[in-house]
Amino acid sequence: MGQSYLLGCPEDGEAQLREAVERVDAAMCKIRDAGKVKARDRIAVLASLNLAFDLVQREAAPAAAPLPAPSDERAQHATSDAAPDDVRAAQLVQRLDQALAGDGLLL
Repeated sequence: MGQSYLLGCPEDGEAQLREAVERVDAAMCKIRDAGKVKARDRIAVLASLNLAFDLVQREAAPAAAPLPAPSDERAQHATSDAAPDDVRAAQLVQRLDQALAGDGLLL
C-alpha cells in the first residue's frame, strides 16, 4: 500500500520473503479497495487475520468444520450473495467487532 520497509531474511529466503510481501500487500489492497476500512493499522490486522485464517484452514483441511453462521445482521447481509472469500471476511470482521467491542465497531 505504498509503504517501504527494510526487511531481513535468511540467505536463501529472499524469494519466499518477496512472495510473502506480495501476498500481504495484495490482501491489504483488497481490503482498502473495498472501501469499508480506512485506517491502515486495521487494514493490516484484517489482512493478517485473513492470511492466518487461510493458513489454519489449509492445515486443518481434513478435519475442517464449517464456520458458524453469523448472527450479526451486517454479516448476514454480506453472506447472502457474496463469494466465499467475502463470506469469510465478513465473519472475521464480525469476530473482530466482538473482540474490540470496547473500541467500537471495526467498520
